[in-house]
Amino acid sequence: MADGVLTTGVERFFDDDQIIVSKTDLKGHITYTNKVFLDIAGYAEEEVLGQPHKLIRHPEMPRCIFKLLWETIESGSEVFAYVINRCKNGDHYWVYAHVTPSFDMNGTIIGYHSNRRVPQRDILTEAVIPLYKQLKATEDACNNRKDGLIASDNMVAALLAEKSMAYDEFVMTLHQDKRRGFR
Repeated sequence: MADGVLTTGVERFFDDDQIIVSKTDLKGHITYTNKVFLDIAGYAEEEVLGQPHKLIRHPEMPRCIFKLLWETIESGSEVFAYVINRCKNGDHYWVYAHVTPSFDMNGTIIGYHSNRRVPQRDILTEAVIPLYKQLKATEDACNNRKDGLIASDNMVAALLAEKSMAYDEFVMTLHQDKRRGFR
């Protein structure tokens, strides 16, 4: 158990042809989920509608990645990110998420939409999981959550500055590196 949240260490999987879909309002409360979401997360629809999307947040997911994700979508841009989610029973599952703002006819953001696909396992194993473990360890090493978030956010910023790219560009390079063979 991490942060007082039940985790089992058991990973769940979904099929390559399945897409997990959810929508939220501006505050991140769930307004829609598809059956794939409900099946893998282990919830009934009435248990999730109206609840904060962080209901499925796994405690090992670095907070700085969510900070980056929220800053991006609140600015009106889309983002791609790898995310580990927690099921109702404490199991977990990895996703490759594409999160976008939803706009009304006047161009005002009215909510958010996320499609999640099966991530490439070797990218997770060789790049994402080691990075996220470093970020999470940095967050946990600090005396409080605020300082931990600042420290891990600074790590991500330094990594992106070193590579001269935005986060989703970095994520895309992982896929390009995969096609060419990792470093």
